[in-house]
Amino acid sequence: MAKIKVKKVKSAINRTLQQKRILEALGLYKMNQVVEHDDTPSIQGMINKVQHLVSVEETK
Repeated sequence: MAKIKVKKVKSAINRTLQQKRILEALGLYKMNQVVEHDDTPSIQGMINKVQHLVSVEETK
């Protein structure tokens, strides 16, 4: 299964509670933190909801 790296590039201050919880569910707590996830539809859905706060990179 393909892997993706997700990096938090913007702060969650003044964001909705749902967006803050999505970032926590992705494992992103601090700025510039990078986590690696499997590329599944559920992860893609979470990334889509907070796409303005994160950057995504595909890995091998």
